[in-house]
Amino acid sequence: RYLIVTRLSRASDIIRTIRDPEKPNTLEELEVVTENCVEVQEIGEDEYLVVIRFTPTVPHCSLATLIGLCLRIKLQRCLPFRHKLEIYISEGTHSTEEDINKQINDKERVAAAMENPNLREIVEQCVTEPD
Repeated sequence: RYLIVTRLSRASDIIRTIRDPEKPNTLEELEVVTENCVEVQEIGEDEYLVVIRFTPTVPHCSLATLIGLCLRIKLQRCLPFRHKLEIYISEGTHSTEEDINKQINDKERVAAAMENPNLREIVEQCVTEPD
């Protein structure tokens, strides 16, 4: 139980500093992510399922897919334990949440997005820790 709580706080700490693609604020400051949006479950010996449910600032947010991508990239890079990652828009908070959920949980689409130099640069700006 202690390990799961530790893993939970670690995942929360990682995503709280991601910056919004358009605003100078972090996703935590905008309440796109909160401590309660992270769920960690043990799925095997030393392997965990990390589920993130984020809430876009408006139901038609054009950057929701990009925010999901930033969450995925930052967690993949920073989680210090073996994990599976699922990222979703909080139910009922976006007009195209089903499509976006499919995109940000599709390995091929994520890899293709990160091959785009412009998109990769934006993601890097959002996920890089401030000095």
